[in-house]
Amino acid sequence: MNTVNGGISFWYAQDGAPVPREPLPGDSSADVCIVGGGYTGLWTAYYLKKAVPFLNITVLEARFCGYGASGRNGGWLYNGIAGRDRYARLHGHDAAVRLQQAMNDTVDEVVRVAGEEKIDADIHKGGVLEVARTPAQLQRLKDFHSVEIAFGEKDRTLLGARETAERVHVSGAVAGSWTPHGARLHPVKLVKGLAAAVEALGVTVHESTPVTEIRPKHAVTPYGTVRAPYILRCTEGFTASLKGQHRTWLPMNSSMIVTEPLPDDAWDEIGWSGRETLGDMAHAYMYAQRTADNRIAIGGRGAPYRYGSRTDNDGRTGPATVEALREILIRFFPRLAGAQIAHAWSGVLGVPRDWCATATLDRSTGLGWAGGYVGSGVATSNLAARTLRDLIQQDSGQSGPTDLTALPWVNHKVRKWEPEPLRWLGVHTLYSAYRRADRLEAATHTPTTARLATLADKISGRH
Repeated sequence: MNTVNGGISFWYAQDGAPVPREPLPGDSSADVCIVGGGYTGLWTAYYLKKAVPFLNITVLEARFCGYGASGRNGGWLYNGIAGRDRYARLHGHDAAVRLQQAMNDTVDEVVRVAGEEKIDADIHKGGVLEVARTPAQLQRLKDFHSVEIAFGEKDRTLLGARETAERVHVSGAVAGSWTPHGARLHPVKLVKGLAAAVEALGVTVHESTPVTEIRPKHAVTPYGTVRAPYILRCTEGFTASLKGQHRTWLPMNSSMIVTEPLPDDAWDEIGWSGRETLGDMAHAYMYAQRTADNRIAIGGRGAPYRYGSRTDNDGRTGPATVEALREILIRFFPRLAGAQIAHAWSGVLGVPRDWCATATLDRSTGLGWAGGYVGSGVATSNLAARTLRDLIQQDSGQSGPTDLTALPWVNHKVRKWEPEPLRWLGVHTLYSAYRRADRLEAATHTPTTARLATLADKISGRH
């Protein structure tokens, strides 16, 4: 079997490319114009239209809905949110606990809406299992577990080596931490179903319509300009392509591979009957799922960033990255040394300079945005959409403040990324440091985190 490389993602190869929607036919107007047809934009259109059915909502998408991270991610619907610890420092522990509880609830909200709208996205709520494979990872896992409990996850469970293996037999795993607030899904089936649901509500969706500039009450495209009181930027990793946004969020590259369907005897050895999403405590961490058709899809950072905030077109992935991901697969599951890799692909996610996700509405201009999810966007995009809905309803006088508009990530401001070549040098140096730290910890069996990784965290702004 030859490995398919690129072609957007395996998820599209499996489910088929969408039928293209018509581009913007010319200048038009709307009550709300949403730029970006991924999860954030589509969820926002969905909740706004459900709340206020008479709203005229237009979604503009540069390629097709789900072309970016929404159609290329690892299928992790889970309760992680980027920046929670920083929000605790800025706004207090209780505010961050409310944010975490909102994320816990968001997992169930996505499952609920998928069921209500009859979107079959292969969703299985098996929770999230994080594993440790070295002494240093074990200490980080214990610290991570304690912190999550302190932020309200009383239903999280710390697992020993045997209990971890009973869930998923990861070679060398010495411990695990499991939360029920997570599910596996098929990203493309979700985004296709969501786009169809949005159109069925009466939202106008134009594809093949790149927005080149956003300014108050205007979304400018080569085909015309959409004028609206509210313009919402929902472009995540593709934000840098917009005029004036080149240093707003860094497009971080993430890559994946997926195996051929695995035979029953392989699953007898691996286990994974609970179909948990699977991650680890390495600095250059991995993420994986057992797919509905019994493959393993596994991802990691690979080449983390392209010079000048460039993004790829078709998801093609370098051979070194494919091999690195295959090595992780075999390190976790030695039984799969001979398994064929069916597909490899890449995509970009949005990273703010302080690694904090946000949902924002500037009431003086009508400009709004949400994103900076740093890889946690499958669920966070849903919370962001409901928050943008509430912010718009509050601004337009249709409602007052809500629990969502009071969350600490709302209207968070962050400084811009450094200009090139500092941005490229910094990102690649930091991720080289993380990989080296992982190797040092594995080789020395030290129980403490490598100083190199601690320093990289401080410089990067992750902690």
